[in-house]
Amino acid sequence: MGILSFWWLILIVLSIIFYKFVLRVFFGMVIVPEDRIGLVTKKFVLFGAHKSLPDGRIIATQGEAGFQAQTLAPGLYWGMWIWQYSVDMTPFTIIPEGQIGLVLSKDGKEIPTGRILARKVNCDNYQDATAFLNNGGQKGRQTAFITSGSYRINTFLFEIVITDQVKIFENMIGIATALDGEPIPIGQIAGKFVEGHNNFQDFDAFLENGGNRGLQPQVMLAGSYYINTWAIQIEQNPMTDVPIGHVGVVISYIGEDGQDVTGESFKHGNIVSKGQRGVWMEPLGPGKYALNKYSTKLELVPTTNLVLNWANARSESHNLDKNLSTITVRSKDGFPFNLDVSQIIHVPANEAPKVIARFGSMNNLVSQVLEPTIGNYFRNSAQDSDVISFLSTRKERQESAKVHIKAVLDEYNVNAVDTLIGDITPPESLMKTLTDRKIAEEEQKTYQTQRMAQEQRQGVEKETAIADMQKEIVRAAQSVEIAQRTADATVKKAEGDATSLKLSVNAEAEATKMRAIAEAEATKARAGAQAEATKMNASAEAEKISKTGLAEAEKIMAIGKSTAEAYQLQVTAMGGDNFTKYKITEEIGKGNIKVIPEILISGSNGTDGGINGLLGMKLMELMGAEKKENNQ
Repeated sequence: MGILSFWWLILIVLSIIFYKFVLRVFFGMVIVPEDRIGLVTKKFVLFGAHKSLPDGRIIATQGEAGFQAQTLAPGLYWGMWIWQYSVDMTPFTIIPEGQIGLVLSKDGKEIPTGRILARKVNCDNYQDATAFLNNGGQKGRQTAFITSGSYRINTFLFEIVITDQVKIFENMIGIATALDGEPIPIGQIAGKFVEGHNNFQDFDAFLENGGNRGLQPQVMLAGSYYINTWAIQIEQNPMTDVPIGHVGVVISYIGEDGQDVTGESFKHGNIVSKGQRGVWMEPLGPGKYALNKYSTKLELVPTTNLVLNWANARSESHNLDKNLSTITVRSKDGFPFNLDVSQIIHVPANEAPKVIARFGSMNNLVSQVLEPTIGNYFRNSAQDSDVISFLSTRKERQESAKVHIKAVLDEYNVNAVDTLIGDITPPESLMKTLTDRKIAEEEQKTYQTQRMAQEQRQGVEKETAIADMQKEIVRAAQSVEIAQRTADATVKKAEGDATSLKLSVNAEAEATKMRAIAEAEATKARAGAQAEATKMNASAEAEKISKTGLAEAEKIMAIGKSTAEAYQLQVTAMGGDNFTKYKITEEIGKGNIKVIPEILISGSNGTDGGINGLLGMKLMELMGAEKKENNQ
């Protein structure tokens, strides 16, 4: 009894410890954790219609032995006998943010011939394997995919490949190539434009709408996309940039054949409306455009004035003239020489499609039209002239070239703005001859210039000498003027003295008379005071004094009158002017004033007397000064 109880105790303890195993063995209990799913494998089937899987199948949907389509979600299950079922616990399939899960099915129907991807079926994002197989799911790579999240995926049936989203960066475009779909129509290089597939994110819609495999005309702009990379390949390329000062002429390789819109007058290319195959009539202005470089081509055409140089040492930044070189021509007299030419052209924006339709590119325009036209013109022009004439008529030849080249380029829808002749390099031997001749001519001009300079220098020296003597001339002239004015002053003084003398004589006579009267009155007064005895003496004395004063006054008056009468007679006899000059001369003589220079020099012929005289005076003065210094 004790032994039996002991064994029961051991059995209970073991059951507690290994209860899961016990329940699994005796009751078929399976517990699926909350972060797992159970993948069931059925080992055998004892009886029934579905004992084994059909040929070609690996997943059982009707209870056949093998991998079961039905999975066990987290929870408790019974009847999963250990001898008949094995359950593998596997984690959920987790798709991180920014990624997608591409699905590969290991079972299902065969993909139709000519297709590489299995079409989408309704199967709860591949979480219901039974629905996938029952609804006609195909084995292989699937068109559909699963986005970020957690999924209960039966990994016996599906393999999940995690890949990144497709990101198109700024200023970039995505060029799509479909790996599945209908064949591209004959005569086209890209599939037709299909709508409704949300930028290729719904590849099943793309296929249902008749999308073609291969290059797609539609491009994808910047952004993030859920793209099945087994179905669509994306190539990123920069956006097409049309810079300022240019237009972009679009050449489309896809689309329907359009009708030429230029009319019958233009027969050099197929210019069509936008969207058709050919050269588009409407060019693209400056900006950025999402153009598929494989289905379209953009030719940039400058719309500003374009300078092309036929010169070895110079090329513009546009590089259209990088293959142009200095033009070598031969003159009529057989001398070869080099010629640099610059041609300025302008392509109108509305004429740019015609230029591209005619030539294909701006480089072709330069090489096929401009280079032969300009080169041949100047070669022909040089053959009609010798080198010297060509050099001397450069301006006329430049103008003639401008007119000729403008007429030619007008036929090609290009405006010729100007033609400029640059450096002309004649033969060295001829240049040496011309240089020697020119040097001789210049030397002759130099000699003539030097001779004229010497003559001018002599004239300048002569004028300088005259200018140096000018101050002496001015001094002499001033001396004459001073003498003249001194003589005039002397005359005036003599006249004043004569007048003063006359007035003085009259005044003296009057004064004497007054004194005599005063004296007489005084004497008379004194006589009244004296005795009567002396009255007669006083009267006699008064009479004497009176007569004496009268006699003196009459004497002075007689002298003045006689002098005035003498002057009047002299004026009458000599004339007023002569008398004045006489008196002036007399006064100059009395004052010892030198009016005329001691030495007077005059010219022999009378023409340069003044200047020669002054020069002579200056010479005599210098000689006198030198003599004075020697004497000292």
